Amino acid sequence: MLGDCGCLSCNVTGSHEVCLKVKQMNKILVTGGAGFIGSNLTEALLDRGHTVRVLDNFATGKIENLLPLLEKYPDSLTLQVGDIRNMEDCRKATEKIDYVFHEAALGSVPRSIKDPITSNEVNVSGFLNMLVASRDAGVKRFIYAASSSTYGDSKSLPKVEDVIGRPLSPYAITKYVNELYADVFSRTYGIETIGLRYFNVFGRRQDPNGAYAAVIPLFVKKLMNHESPVINGDGEYSRDFTYIDNVIQMNLLAMETTNPEAVNTVYNTAYGERTTLNQLVQYLKEYLSEYDSAIADVEVKHGPNRAGDIPHSLANIDKARELLKYDPKFSMKQGLKEAVKWYWENL
Repeated sequence: MLGDCGCLSCNVTGSHEVCLKVKQMNKILVTGGAGFIGSNLTEALLDRGHTVRVLDNFATGKIENLLPLLEKYPDSLTLQVGDIRNMEDCRKATEKIDYVFHEAALGSVPRSIKDPITSNEVNVSGFLNMLVASRDAGVKRFIYAASSSTYGDSKSLPKVEDVIGRPLSPYAITKYVNELYADVFSRTYGIETIGLRYFNVFGRRQDPNGAYAAVIPLFVKKLMNHESPVINGDGEYSRDFTYIDNVIQMNLLAMETTNPEAVNTVYNTAYGERTTLNQLVQYLKEYLSEYDSAIADVEVKHGPNRAGDIPHSLANIDKARELLKYDPKFSMKQGLKEAVKWYWENL
């Protein structure tokens, strides 16, 4: 589904006026560009006519996410295989770059609980390396993936950017430290930063495999195989599930904004609605049953609550609406239909 101009990003942002700014071609670095969010963002940026460099070590990213883009945009996309924990890789990656989208990280609360040291090395030391390299290279703006896990044990709903609690996992600590470093670098060195607190992003290219697969692709894969998905706890924990195209829109707006009040801060990146895990499974069974009626009869099982999980997550997105003119196009159910269709055709 494309905008009037025929470009993906016009449709994603819903604004042809924003799309016209594409004519100002930029050189952009996407770290973690072979991953789920990174590859979708890379595609949108290439679609806008920008030149993109991807830095990825394929720890969690997949070359398959980039191969079609490398074929389609041989002159606009370059891949640098490297690690953000290596300062030389970071300096090479940021050479002659206008904007950095820092998506590279080790996600997953359980992974960080099992191995907090590696999570810290990648998410904190790697982040700092990228900030320093971007500062030294004269990058115009550093846009980074923050996390709703920063809200920790705060019980207030909906989540507002300046009210957070204590972190509940090593992963949450690393993402909060990112925000602290970005704030200090903005005030100390003058580099523009914008942090996007992602709320349970889902959609095409999200990997259903591996020990730390996200809940939606994991459940989709289970149901497609007529296997019972296992819900942690009673299923009444809730999340603000956010479709990938809403996240792309936020990233593009973060790059395009010329509002001085909109930079050097953090934003909730979500749709602003709450869905329980029980509801999620019912929606998945409903949408997948359109392709295979037997899926409607697959039993759902329940297990223990997962350590480090926050019970409820719901974003207030007023700040992004006001300062960035964010206008998410996909509700959770609309996005889920798109995602299910993609998984059915690609798994």
